[in-house]
Amino acid sequence: MTEKSIGDESAEQALSDAVAEAIAEVDPVAVLTDDLQRLQADFQNYRKRVDKERIESTEVVTGLVLAQFLGVLDDVDRAQEHGELTGGFKAVADQLTAIATKLGLVKFVEVGVTFDPNIHEALMHETSSSVSDTQVTKVLRPGYKFKERILRPAQVVVTDPE
Repeated sequence: MTEKSIGDESAEQALSDAVAEAIAEVDPVAVLTDDLQRLQADFQNYRKRVDKERIESTEVVTGLVLAQFLGVLDDVDRAQEHGELTGGFKAVADQLTAIATKLGLVKFVEVGVTFDPNIHEALMHETSSSVSDTQVTKVLRPGYKFKERILRPAQVVVTDPE
């Protein structure tokens, strides 16, 4: 057996007291409460992210479905222009247009606006001294957008300045 010196005993006692004091300072309830709050915050962030992704997914799918109906809407517009939209077919066409609008489909057919390659597809160019910048002068096929996403650009005739 080895003898301990008085300095070793006091160092061990000081270390033991320091450990006991550190344990007493750490409140296990506070540590668990902090952990619980952190987990709750993580879960709330996860739930918000999942909700946002669900909304975005729904919007993408809705946009894809609406894009499939654009040809039908074009046919309805042509029939209406030629006066062939009458009777029961008119009621169906009106319902189809109302539903598309309610879902958020927006048709754009502006004439006289500045040409924007993001929403317009120029099929023909003309020149004129009456315009100061490139203007849309005729819409050949309307464009459609859903939310802020362009489903189909408008096909247009543009007029450039001379």
